[in-house]
Amino acid sequence: MQNEESLVRRAQQHDQDAFAQLYEEYFDKIYRYIAFKIGNKTEAEDMTQQVFLNAIKSISSFRWRGIPFSAWLFRIAHNQVVDYLRKKAKHATTSLDEVLVSNGNNPQLVAEQNLDIERLLLATKQLTQAQREVISLRFASELSIAQVARVMGKNQGAIKALQHSAIVALRKTLSVE
Repeated sequence: MQNEESLVRRAQQHDQDAFAQLYEEYFDKIYRYIAFKIGNKTEAEDMTQQVFLNAIKSISSFRWRGIPFSAWLFRIAHNQVVDYLRKKAKHATTSLDEVLVSNGNNPQLVAEQNLDIERLLLATKQLTQAQREVISLRFASELSIAQVARVMGKNQGAIKALQHSAIVALRKTLSVE
């Protein structure tokens, strides 16, 4: 990918190719982040599209302040997730089946994967909000410690500590069951 700052500046000048490159670079990471947070693949796809629609509408307001463009995108995604969860809290919940990974025609393997995913989702609910955010950004969105620190507005040491405590808590929770 070209220099991110150059691409953003071009996108701010309404260069569709530049925004397309940014979209390609960040779509999967934003999608995984949202899917992990809300647990619904279909909704996550729609919300990810909405993140990029919001980004293209307001890209002219983005300013370089030592924070990467990706942090700005993740902030938009975070706001989308918060809005979604507020609305969802007022309505009936979505079936976990929409989230669970399908693996071909092997029902036993599918059932085992579904149980593992369900156990992991339940275990993550016992983490603090900050721990869940770090786990989501690090593993679902595959961001580096430095990137997560910028997105969350914390230093790298704090992110490492949050990640460590989250993993320890998850191990403890999952080993008990």
